[in-house]
Amino acid sequence: MSEKLKLYGFNNLTKALSFNIYDVCYAKTAREQKDYIAYIDEQYNSQRLINILTNLTDMIGAKVLNISSQDYEPQGASVTLLIAEGSMIPAGDTQLAHLDKSHVTVHTYPEYHPETCLATFRVDIDVATCGEITPLSTLDYLIGSFDSDIISMDYRVRGFTRDVNGKKLFMDHEIRSIQDFIDPRTLRYYDAVDINVYEANLFHTKMMLKDINLQNYLFNTDVYELLPQVRLEIMHNLRKEMIEIFSGRNIY
Repeated sequence: MSEKLKLYGFNNLTKALSFNIYDVCYAKTAREQKDYIAYIDEQYNSQRLINILTNLTDMIGAKVLNISSQDYEPQGASVTLLIAEGSMIPAGDTQLAHLDKSHVTVHTYPEYHPETCLATFRVDIDVATCGEITPLSTLDYLIGSFDSDIISMDYRVRGFTRDVNGKKLFMDHEIRSIQDFIDPRTLRYYDAVDINVYEANLFHTKMMLKDINLQNYLFNTDVYELLPQVRLEIMHNLRKEMIEIFSGRNIY
């Protein structure tokens, strides 16, 4: 981030970063599909999600005010953190901090489709901040915290603040693309597309993993136990699923 701007009064810019992360797996039998869902549900339970979000909160220089979490039956979990800038933590009878409250939420959606033998794990993450805090610096951490085959991201800035001369500022940091805030070493593994509306301070990026190592997509199955023709068929089905999720439409 560039050097901080000198502002007049309270900064009421609202910055929201929204994520959809998808992990796709091939699970042939009904037992494999249920075992995969159970594995994912345990791997990304509410306690693990709390750890991820509290680390994220530390990274953006905010403080946790409240944590709410829930594990669901038959699967899935949700976590919500109420956060504030460190300088605005309530002290004594001071009530100004609620002007600066922000939040971070995460929800998981493990699911499978018996006809395609494909299982999908979706994670939805929303980071909404006010004032000087911006969540863009956490992108690499969030992407690396999950097995990310397809990623869809939205970043938007709303409201305004003022400089010391009273001029309205509708953006307090430079941004051309969400991709600029992702490590190039991460980006090289993905095909990435931007759809941005600069006049409205709306930025959208979607990413799809370029290469598929089939073994990473098989659950309780060794790739060398499969016939070459079966491997090709599985690869084809995986790629079709990923392309349709990435494109946001039914293609095949």
